[in-house]
Amino acid sequence: MTGQPEPLPQDGVPQAAPADHAAGPPDGEVLLEAVNLTAGYGDLAAVRDANLRLRRGEIVAVVGPNGAGKTTTMNALVGELPAMSGEVRWLGRQVSSPLHRRVREGLGYVPEIRSIIMSMSCRDNLRLGRGDISHALELFPQLEQLLPRRAGLLSGGEQQMLILGRALAARPAALIVDELSLGLAPVVVGRLMEALRVAARQDGCGVLLVEQQARRAFAIADRWYLFRNGRNVASGDTKSGHQAMEQAYLASTSRHDPLAAGSEVVA
Repeated sequence: MTGQPEPLPQDGVPQAAPADHAAGPPDGEVLLEAVNLTAGYGDLAAVRDANLRLRRGEIVAVVGPNGAGKTTTMNALVGELPAMSGEVRWLGRQVSSPLHRRVREGLGYVPEIRSIIMSMSCRDNLRLGRGDISHALELFPQLEQLLPRRAGLLSGGEQQMLILGRALAARPAALIVDELSLGLAPVVVGRLMEALRVAARQDGCGVLLVEQQARRAFAIADRWYLFRNGRNVASGDTKSGHQAMEQAYLASTSRHDPLAAGSEVVA
């Protein structure tokens, strides 16, 4: 890999030069795919012509600044938002089904908001999931002593362990995680990222990780997509570090806003 962004043949989006690592596991089944996906709210498109792919057993980081279209893309991929144009493909077929049906088929989703019931115990929150509680405790042993405690009394990091543990306990085929590290201490983020790495490498889960702090995601990711101004403007693999992503970010910034050419990438 040269580390220099190159045009994508389909849509002109700059991309880092390809490498074997960029395709993820060489025999990895394609689990989830966006093809020229446009989605938004009402008549307003928040993301346009997005193209991305997730294979079994790989971790793919989705990075970019606030308002870039990352969360909108994830909501469309899981079925929370309809596609205005383009396609979402799940397990090899085009889908328009709602989130709960895709969950039954093995799709997991950890949204940016804390999806727990604060008045219920940690144990009961885990029971709301589709998996074995013991597997959540294997991933996060510190949750065991917290099982009787109300979820609302847990720290922010403990709540995220609870949420991610419940999602991974179901052993999903693919898991979308939106802003996992937001507001958390680095040591907690490390534990969460390690659990994702274990799920991908040992269980073959494909992980799509939305993260503003690119270097955190790159520590475990195989590939990356960069979003800006409602488009995925670059992609590549993580073998050569974050330099190619930073170059692509700065290139897209200067194209869209000449006054922001010196902006710093969130990495």
